This record gives sequence, C-alpha cells and structure tokens, in this order.
Amino acid sequence: MSTKKTSCDSSQLPKNDKNVIRLLTVKLRKELKNPQGLLIEGPFEKTMNSLKELIEKEKPSIIISVGDIVTQNMIDFGLFMNVIIIDNKTMRKPIQPIKMTTDHTIYAKNPPGSITEESWAAIRWAFKQDGQTKVVIEGEEDLLALVTVLSAPEDALVVYGQPNIGIVVVKVDEKARKKMENIVYSMKETSKS
Repeated sequence: MSTKKTSCDSSQLPKNDKNVIRLLTVKLRKELKNPQGLLIEGPFEKTMNSLKELIEKEKPSIIISVGDIVTQNMIDFGLFMNVIIIDNKTMRKPIQPIKMTTDHTIYAKNPPGSITEESWAAIRWAFKQDGQTKVVIEGEEDLLALVTVLSAPEDALVVYGQPNIGIVVVKVDEKARKKMENIVYSMKETSKS
C-alpha cells in the first residue's frame, strides 16, 4: 500500500482521440429512476447494517461508493471503501465536503446529466492506484455509477444512493457490465469542442 499522498487533476490523465460526452436522454432518465442493482430500502442504520452483512457475505474485491450521502453514511458506519466518487452536493445543492483523508485524490469535470470522457478516465485512473482514492467531480456524479461498474474489477461492489428510498448495490460481473454498457451506449453522444 502506498504511503505517498498524490493529488492530480484531469489534465494529467492520458488523452483520448476525442473528448466524448454522453448525454442523458428523456427515455433513459425515466429508466434510471429505477434501481440498477439490489435496492436496500430504509433509513441509515437499516441500510448500513444490510450493506455490512452483504459485504461480509460477498467478500468483494473492492468497494466503491458513488455519491456524497451514501459515502458519508458508510464512513459514519465504519465501512471501508477503496474508491469514493463525490461532487460535494446532494440533490444538486452544495453540502459540506466529506472530511476523509485518502492516499490519492483526482479532480474531474462532469456536467449534470452527462458522462464525460474526462470523468470516466478519472475513474479508470482511480482503480489503478494502490490505497484509497477519492474522485472529486466538479459538476455532478449521479450518472457515474454506470461507468464505474464498467471500469471496476470483477466482484467489486458499487454502492450508490436512491434518494428518499435507500441505497443500491451492484455486484460487478459480466451481466452487470452488459446492462450498464447498454445504458451508456444508448446515451446521446457528442464531442466537446
């Protein structure tokens, strides 16, 4: 495990041939209101107890949280995450940044309702690091659970919040990747100028 702390921004990531942005369509917006994995309903303590039991049962390769509230709840409950993806907002309103020291931090931009190549590259970078990594998004991280599942190692658990309901847990396997891939590649594609 690395003891050296690193912090970088997306300008230090390898560049792709085109800077693709995928935009959420009206049809997909409706589909994504439904949980894309195992829904654990209930208040904080119930969802965190259920998540802890699931982690003990599944023994995931790594654990990733996507979203500020679910990340803070996992920290408060003493659950370890290898990668956290946050935007310092909840329901698009600014909140106090999560106070969590990690081995690595990377910053990337991702406008609301989109997935940028920059943010996806930052997530891929996070999975290559030793130690705990924080991905801080300028914009919105809501759709990044999709590409997190596509990029995470086999048997990882991706946890994200389902507002006013509970949390959603996705075990990364071929079936989950295929489902997320279908959604991501159904999004409207454009290039940043």
